[in-house]
Amino acid sequence: MTGADAARPGDDAALAEQVRYYRERAPEYDDWFLRRGRYDRGPEATAAWEAEVAEVAAALERFGARGRVLELAGGTGWWTARLAATADELTVVDAAPEVLARNRARVGDPTVRYVEADLFSWRPDRTWDARSDPTWDVVAFTFFLSHVPPERFEGFWAMVRACLAPGGRVFFADSRHVESSTSVDQDLPPAGATTAVRRLEDGREYTIVKVFHKPAALERRLAALGWHATVRATPTYFVVGEAAPAP
Repeated sequence: MTGADAARPGDDAALAEQVRYYRERAPEYDDWFLRRGRYDRGPEATAAWEAEVAEVAAALERFGARGRVLELAGGTGWWTARLAATADELTVVDAAPEVLARNRARVGDPTVRYVEADLFSWRPDRTWDARSDPTWDVVAFTFFLSHVPPERFEGFWAMVRACLAPGGRVFFADSRHVESSTSVDQDLPPAGATTAVRRLEDGREYTIVKVFHKPAALERRLAALGWHATVRATPTYFVVGEAAPAP
C-alpha cells in the first residue's frame, strides 16, 4: 500500500464498526434488496428497482463469469447464486459469519467454498490456500466498492489485481446516490460524503463507509491505476462495471 493510499487515523475503527453493522443487519439485509418494510417506497419505485436489478443481472449474464470465480463480500447470497450457476469453481469471501450462513442456506451448493475474512487484510497467498496458483479467472463484488474508504481504494484494487490469473476480469455493481434507495427512516448522506449513518430496525445506529461513485470518474481513477474499465449507470439505482488490467 502506497503512502497516498495509507489508512487515516480512525480508519480501522470505522471499518470495524462497518463489519459490526453488517453482522447485526444480517437478518434484515434482504428487506433492502426485496424492498420490504422500511425500504418499501411504493409500487412504482419497487417496479423500477426490480427492473434495474434485472438489468444488472443481465449485464452479469453477458459478462459470463466462468472458470474459477472469486466473489468478494458475498453477503446473503443473491449474487452468489447467479455466480454459482456459471462458475466452474466459486470461492466467496466475507467478514461477517452471519451473512455467510445465510448465503450458504440460500445458495445450497456444497461445492461453493466460503472464507470468513476481513477483505482489507486478506490476501490470496499460499498460506491461505495450498494450491500452486491461488488466482481466479473472475473477481466479482456487488455493493461493496462503496464501502471501501477513499484512502484504501488503491490498495483494494491492488488486492483485486493480485487475485486475477492472466487474462482475468472483474465485474462489479453498486448503488447510485438516490434517496429512494435507502429506508424511509434514514437520510441519504450528501453528495461527496464518505460515511453514512445507518439504522437497524431496533433503532441502533452505526457509522459506515459509504462512497458513491460516478461512472466517468470511476473509469478515470481506475485508468490511472492501470485498469481498463467500462462503467455505466442504470436509470436510477445502480452503477455496473467491468474491468481488466490494461495491457
